[in-house]
Amino acid sequence: MDNDEPLEPEIKDEPETEPAARNSDETFYCEAEASVAIEKEKPGGESSETDLEIEDTEKLFTTGQRELYLEACKLVGVVPVSYFIRNMEESYVNLNHHGLGPSGTKAIAIALVSNTSVVTLELADNCIMEEGTLSLVQMLQENYYLQDLNISNNDLGLKGASTISEFLQRNTSSLLNLQLSGNNFKDESAELFCQAFSANYRIKTLDLSHNEFSDKGGEHLGQMLALNIGLQSLDLSWNQFHTQGAVALCNGLRANVTLQKLDLSMNGFGNEGATALGEVLRLNNSLVHIDVSSNDISNEGVLKISKGLEFNESLKVLKLFLNPVSMDGATLLILSIKRNPKSKMEEIDISNVLVSEQFVKILDGVCAIHPQLDVTYKAVQGFSAKKELLLRTNPMKLIQSYADQHQITVIDFFKSLNPNGRMMMSVGDFWKAMIQDKVPMNPYQVRELIKKLAEKTGMVNFRCSLP
Repeated sequence: MDNDEPLEPEIKDEPETEPAARNSDETFYCEAEASVAIEKEKPGGESSETDLEIEDTEKLFTTGQRELYLEACKLVGVVPVSYFIRNMEESYVNLNHHGLGPSGTKAIAIALVSNTSVVTLELADNCIMEEGTLSLVQMLQENYYLQDLNISNNDLGLKGASTISEFLQRNTSSLLNLQLSGNNFKDESAELFCQAFSANYRIKTLDLSHNEFSDKGGEHLGQMLALNIGLQSLDLSWNQFHTQGAVALCNGLRANVTLQKLDLSMNGFGNEGATALGEVLRLNNSLVHIDVSSNDISNEGVLKISKGLEFNESLKVLKLFLNPVSMDGATLLILSIKRNPKSKMEEIDISNVLVSEQFVKILDGVCAIHPQLDVTYKAVQGFSAKKELLLRTNPMKLIQSYADQHQITVIDFFKSLNPNGRMMMSVGDFWKAMIQDKVPMNPYQVRELIKKLAEKTGMVNFRCSLP
C-alpha cells in the first residue's frame, strides 16, 4: 500500500482555510470544478453501453484532474491521497483500506465527476458511511464511464441502503458490477434492495455477502429474484438464511430467467432448503453455477437435489463442500448425471467426502457418458499413499514417456488417435480412444488430460499440449 503523505505544494505555502458555507452538494461540485477551469458537457443521449475507448479529444476531460482533486481536498479539509493522484488516469483504481471517511470519499467523488479513465473503483473498508455513499451516488449520476464499484465493509447500514436503492431505481448510470459485502445490512435493507432490483436492469453482478439477512430478508430477496431481469451473478454467502428464507429464495429462482451464478454458501438451508433447490434445478435452465457449501445438507437433501439434476440442462458447477454428505449421497449425485443425457455438469465439489474404489468405478462409468465431468472428493478409502500418487500421476508425463519409447512426437501420438489425422476431435471420441489406447492411463488421468486440452466448444485441441 502506498504511503499517502501530504503533498508539500498543498500545505507548505499557507494553512488551509475553512470553506464558505454551501447550500448543496451540487453547488459544491460546481465551485470545485470552476476553481480549476474544468468544463464538461454531458453527452446527449449516452447510454450505459458507453464506449470506454477514449478519443484524443476526450483526453481533454482529464486535463487538470489533479488540480481538481487537490482543490476538492482543500475545500473539504482532507489530506490528498497520493496513490489516487498517480493513478487517476488509469482504468483500475484500488483505494481499499485508505481511511478516507465521508469527506475523503467526497473529494474522490468530485474528481471523478468528469473523469473518463477510471472503469473500476475499489473503496472497501474506508468508513465512508451514508454521507460518503451520497457523494458517490451523485458522482455516478454524472459519470458515464465507471462500471465496477466496490464499497464493501463500509458500515453503510439502513441509511446507506436507502441511498443506494433510490439511485438504482433510476437506471441512469453505467454501473454494471456492485460489491456491497459486509455493510451491516439487515432485513429492512433487504426490503429496499428488493424495491431497487425489481426495477433495475443494468446491474449484472451483485455481492451482498457477509451481511445480516435472515429469513425475512430471504423473503424480500426472493421476491426481488422473481422480478429482476438483469442480474447474472449474485453472492448471498455468509448470511443467516435458514429454511424459511431458503424456500423463499428458491421460489424467486423458479421465476428468474437471467441469473447464471448464485453463491449461497455458509448459510443454513438444511434439507428442506435443499428440497426447494432441487425443484428449482428441475425447472430452471439459466443457472450455470450454484454454491451451497456449508448449509447443513445431508444425504436426504442431496437426494432431492439429485432428482432435480436428472432434468437440468444448464448447470455446470455444483459446490456442496462442507455438508454432512456421505459416499451414498455422493453416489446419488453422479448417478443423476448419468441418467440425464442432456446434462452439462462439469464440476461437482464434495471435497470433504471420503469415497471407495467402487465409487470411483461408478464415476468412471458416468464419465464415459459425460467426459467433461470432474468430481472433487477427499480421498479413496483403503488407498495407500503410493497408490494414490500413482492414480494422480501427470498424464502428459505418461504420454511423453510413451512417445519417447516409440520415437515419435507427442503431437504424432495425439494425431494417431484421430482416424482422419486432424488436430482436433470431440471430447467423447477422445475419451474412448484414450481408454482403449496402449498408454497405461486410468480414468482420473484421462479426465485431467481432457481438462488441459478441451475447449468450451466440446472439442479437444491437440495444439494445447504444446509447451
